[in-house]
Amino acid sequence: MKPKVEALAAYDLPIENLVVEPISTGLINSTWSVKNYHQSFILQKVNDNVFKNPAAIANNIKLIADYLSKHQSRYLFASPIQTKSGEEMKYIKGSGYYRLMPFVENSHTITTVEKPQQAYEAARKFGEFTSLLSGFAVGKLQTTLPDFHNLTLRYQQFLEALEKGNQTRIRESKELIKFIKDNKDIVEIYEEILNDPSFKLRVTHHDTKISNVLFDENNKGLCVIDLDTVMPGYFISDVGDMMRTYLSPANEEEKDFSKIEIREEYFKSIWEGYMSEMKDQLNPEERRLFIYSGKFMIYMQALRFLADHLNNDTYYGARYEGQNFVRAGNQIALLKRLIEKEELLKSLIKRN
Repeated sequence: MKPKVEALAAYDLPIENLVVEPISTGLINSTWSVKNYHQSFILQKVNDNVFKNPAAIANNIKLIADYLSKHQSRYLFASPIQTKSGEEMKYIKGSGYYRLMPFVENSHTITTVEKPQQAYEAARKFGEFTSLLSGFAVGKLQTTLPDFHNLTLRYQQFLEALEKGNQTRIRESKELIKFIKDNKDIVEIYEEILNDPSFKLRVTHHDTKISNVLFDENNKGLCVIDLDTVMPGYFISDVGDMMRTYLSPANEEEKDFSKIEIREEYFKSIWEGYMSEMKDQLNPEERRLFIYSGKFMIYMQALRFLADHLNNDTYYGARYEGQNFVRAGNQIALLKRLIEKEELLKSLIKRN
């Protein structure tokens, strides 16, 4: 029996009537659309090369689902369907971990933020997710990706790449390296946050790209999805990732850096959408570092791309020579644009 069929057989579904088709979106997990005459589902195979402990993911999602069901029953939460034996995931020997989720009818995802309203709705839904879980004991969540947004560690890995990496690439990257070192204060602020009790650990999504929000037919946000990275974290992770991926019309693969810009109306939409749900949750110290969130995430991604380039592309790989060098330069250009507009963006916040 093929792994997908064996996985589906673990659920209370008539196998002979199912139509299974691959869904190409998503970079980590393998995903399929599953349909019969009456219902639609999503089948996913969890990438256990990335997520070393899939049971932690299942545990986190179940805890959150149970909490929301009890305390926030109106919230749409697309939690996995249990197998016939009551499991959250089905393990197939030699293949891995599978889970089945209901398909949310009349919903869709988007891959690129093209309108400020989309940024607003996404920020609102990510803020709502964290806000509704403000009463949840965040310490119960397991860490599914250790050190995922640990900027101190990422900077140390960058220094190690400078010491042990490809010397030719290091020489060719001297301008990027200088910029990273000149802006080490971004790391220092992060370390201050870790030691500041006014910064609260919350239930944090950690992967707030636009494709992780379901929209309805009227392009209103329905709920957030792809919860594998949900774990304890700081708000700067979610807000920062939105800034990194929503503010510029050019994505991280763009080679023409002149296309990289900071769109103020999109920043305003992130602020207004997120704060519409989180205004009573964030304290003044956290609000003060709202724009820093973007610097934090962009700088960290630049670090990771550059370190990988210096290490001969051992982590991200490269489809062409110098791809991670381009990506690092792209993110540094984005960070420069953000720094240039920081005072303007602060004035937008003050007006609200």
